[in-house]
Amino acid sequence: MNIFQELKARGFCYQQTDEEAIEKLLSTERVKFYVGFDPTGNSLHVGHLLPVMAMRLMQKAGHIPIVLVGGATARIGDPSGKKTARPMMTLETIAENVACLQKQLSRFIRTENGEAHFVNNADWLCKIGYIDMLREVGTIFSVNRMMAQESVKSRLEDGLTFLEFNYSILQAYDFMVLNRDFGCKLEMGGQDQWGNMVAGTELIRRKLGREVHCMTIPLLMDSNGEKFGKTAGGNNVWLDVNRTSVFDYYQFWRNSDDSQVEKLMLYFSPLPVDEIRRICDPAGNINRAKEILAYEATCLAHGEEAAREAFVTAGTRFGFADPECRVQTTSGIAKVDRSSVQAELPTAAVTAAELDDPAGLSIPKLLVLAGLCKTNSDGRRLIQGGAVSIDDVKVTDVNAKITRENFADGSFVLRAGKKNFRRVVLEQ
Repeated sequence: MNIFQELKARGFCYQQTDEEAIEKLLSTERVKFYVGFDPTGNSLHVGHLLPVMAMRLMQKAGHIPIVLVGGATARIGDPSGKKTARPMMTLETIAENVACLQKQLSRFIRTENGEAHFVNNADWLCKIGYIDMLREVGTIFSVNRMMAQESVKSRLEDGLTFLEFNYSILQAYDFMVLNRDFGCKLEMGGQDQWGNMVAGTELIRRKLGREVHCMTIPLLMDSNGEKFGKTAGGNNVWLDVNRTSVFDYYQFWRNSDDSQVEKLMLYFSPLPVDEIRRICDPAGNINRAKEILAYEATCLAHGEEAAREAFVTAGTRFGFADPECRVQTTSGIAKVDRSSVQAELPTAAVTAAELDDPAGLSIPKLLVLAGLCKTNSDGRRLIQGGAVSIDDVKVTDVNAKITRENFADGSFVLRAGKKNFRRVVLEQ
């Protein structure tokens, strides 16, 4: 299958300006295309990864990605999918976030020999005078049409600032600049960006007299109908290892709902489509499929060595789904020598000061410190639900405290649920 057919087979295609024209373009030219990311934080989370995976497939097929990190548009704030305006960030924070996101995205996209371009729209948007912008593009944008965009219409009851209303114009201008200066012919992004993206194709047609296209990717939801990318405790799963450890990243994928595994593997692994469908057959070994998904997703984000270690650590603790490797796969997981990788449990540390505090270190508070829940109230609910144990001894008292006796053997294992745990050590 050609790249457009593969994108469709994997579920990446939601809307296109002209399906036949896009398929022909991708089949006959080496196309420069772009995806934009606003640096609203200093790390991406897994909810951001769907367009990144589409970029990887496109690059593998020979096309050239332009990765735009919006140092200028982040100053405005995209209203799409938001009920209220985004908090205003300082220019220093935005610049720091831009650098962090460019570094993270470069893990997924090859940059050598001109195979990709990384750009920051602050390089052109911040140099344009307001009156110059109005004169250049203001007559092309119909207020009536902008008001009909879903990103605008959905915010009218709650209130939409004039600042945010301009976002669509800036995104359209980005596409025009990238077409003019780089020859970019295709924009890709989430389905909530459709109105902004179509505005860009119209601007280019009317200002430059060129035909370009856009294609949206569906918003990914979890099995509960919520936006994909959060743990059972409601925490985002980040690419930054200081915010989500490699092991927790692996476990997020390993704990995927059975009904989601095939879809997630089609999106987030490079394995061939036919192989994925065979591995994820409901009559087969679904837990092995989850191991493969977790291994491949972790390998992409953190590297092969980190993925091997996370796989062996989880398997050592909970058991391997396919110890004899009966499920045939081209995934690198099949070649992992489990005896050569040191299993390391994810670790949390407490200080002597926390233990010696007159109020003591409660187990609900420790659960929060260890990243196993978000609040003390969540911790108490976990205990009341019988989900918490220390060295496999269930905790039943929500008021129980951690003391130095718990560290008699140097550390202990704190568990919240079946597959979330930490080795807790005392920091000297």
